[in-house]
Amino acid sequence: MSAPPSTDAALLARAAEGEAAAFDHLVRRHTPRMYRVALRITGSAAEAEDVVQDAWIAAWRGLPDFRGDSAVSTWLYRVVTNAALGHVRRRRPTVSLDEALAGPGRARLDAGLLADAHADPEGHVVRTEQVEAVLWAIASLDVTQRVPLVLRELEGLSYEEVAEVLEVNVAALRSRLHRARVALLAKLKERS
Repeated sequence: MSAPPSTDAALLARAAEGEAAAFDHLVRRHTPRMYRVALRITGSAAEAEDVVQDAWIAAWRGLPDFRGDSAVSTWLYRVVTNAALGHVRRRRPTVSLDEALAGPGRARLDAGLLADAHADPEGHVVRTEQVEAVLWAIASLDVTQRVPLVLRELEGLSYEEVAEVLEVNVAALRSRLHRARVALLAKLKERS
């Protein structure tokens, strides 16, 4: 007997047929990425956990409606982004810099810093300070600017994927990203 297919699409199809184990596999596979997105949008670890739970509930309920027009991961990014934006609108949270600068979401930015920490300790300190400044600036942006920046720059989604998640065309996304980058640079100048 061969192992069942484990692609996201196959898992989602099996989950839609009622196979809880397939859905559980998707949850384990995608929760870290969804948490990073939620953390960057909400600015709070506790709120990000709530958002991810809400997103998975919405995904479970939305299984019958998934048409397969996009990748499963893109659909899940859209679900968690919508859940996080809804959460932000309802609660109007403040940005906690300690929480925004900590946790697994920082790992992507820190990965390059650890490689040369021993070879260039002074440079490592400077780069660490730069990462903290960028994360602070992103966390302090308006959520409409933060979301596309998080998805594109921190999560590494393509322009097309981000546009699909945000349900805008690529030209509109590029415009939003340009404004977000300008605002980010202004925040960084403000901090220095």
